[in-house]
Amino acid sequence: MDTVNPETWINLPEEDLAQKRANSLTDIQKHWRVENQELVNDGKGLYLTTIQNFADFELQLEYKTVPLADSGIYLRGYPQVQIWDTTEAGGKWKFGAEKGSGGLWNNRPGDGWQPSVHADKPFGEWNHFRIIMKGDRVTIFLNQQLVVKEAILVNYWHKKTKKPILSEGPIQLQTHGGEIRWRNLYLKELS
Repeated sequence: MDTVNPETWINLPEEDLAQKRANSLTDIQKHWRVENQELVNDGKGLYLTTIQNFADFELQLEYKTVPLADSGIYLRGYPQVQIWDTTEAGGKWKFGAEKGSGGLWNNRPGDGWQPSVHADKPFGEWNHFRIIMKGDRVTIFLNQQLVVKEAILVNYWHKKTKKPILSEGPIQLQTHGGEIRWRNLYLKELS
């Protein structure tokens, strides 16, 4: 799926939701593959989306990316824990990339928008995220460094009205701009 308000499709009748997923598979098969036990995306196409919806959870994963890539992790279908090329050559310093990955990009300007520390490893090395989502609050560790502490995830589609995010939704791996690899995905639901 793409950047779409999860409220528009999450409660579709099962038949309509199944059709939406089936339509997405053609694109996913074109741009996603499994190689050496890694999920690989070519930097294009739809986001890889869980079928199950999640409320409170801990998500751990590793990613490795390339110059000019710009990606993220959607929580409950909301954008996003930011991943990007943090070098000046990557061309995103005007957006805050020099601060590092791991911030809640669409909270800008606000709590959790920028990570508290630049914790990215150099290109070619694996980075590790630990993301804890409880209620509408998100805590993020990048490479064992706390980069966001209990920030409220802003509802991207209702910023002006400050409508809260859904209490549960899918997790999505977003990619664009360059290849990204994912491995060692671990998800634990929290009670």
